[in-house]
Amino acid sequence: MDPRLTAYLADLHGAVTAHDAGLDDRLMRYRCLEPDSAAVLSALVRSARARRVLEIGTSVGYSTLWLADAVRATGGRVTSLDVDVARTEAAREHLHRTGLADRVDLVTADAGGWLRRESGPWDVVLLDAERPAYVDYWPRLFAGLRPDGGTLVVDNVLSHAEQVQEFRELVDATPGVTQAVVPTGAGLLVIVRGPADPHTDPPGAAQVS
Repeated sequence: MDPRLTAYLADLHGAVTAHDAGLDDRLMRYRCLEPDSAAVLSALVRSARARRVLEIGTSVGYSTLWLADAVRATGGRVTSLDVDVARTEAAREHLHRTGLADRVDLVTADAGGWLRRESGPWDVVLLDAERPAYVDYWPRLFAGLRPDGGTLVVDNVLSHAEQVQEFRELVDATPGVTQAVVPTGAGLLVIVRGPADPHTDPPGAAQVS
């Protein structure tokens, strides 16, 4: 990574941490990925030579910058979603300042509705949004992952284990996935889609239309 980008990311993470520390309301916090988790994510994108990357939960663009830098190395692009217009615009400004804007399509939209319209295939997906929605997202996320190694990375699976328990049970019950928890930051769950019985649908697949 370019030293200037490394320094920019460090400053941005410091600003995010200071902002969040002064707020009791969780929804007002930026809640960005931890640096060590972002580094793992970047390594996964690079090792997979991912060209189509989806991020659900842009916030102010901290993890988006890591993803954009990674796809610059692979020749790919990032699509990043957030429901908050102000945060999308903050992310856009950070991308312009770091010269990475041409690698990212920022979308202000509800992820549930957007996933009903966009089907992938995605090489890598980062899911870092409102955790109660993950159960509803799962059938479409699974269907949108590239069948031969598409990877979904979910943050906060250790720090907020109880909030993702039902989601993880759905993943456990889905044929054709390999998963592992990376105990860094708030805990990353890495889910890789692979070959499965072609006659077996993932749980909740009937909901996909």
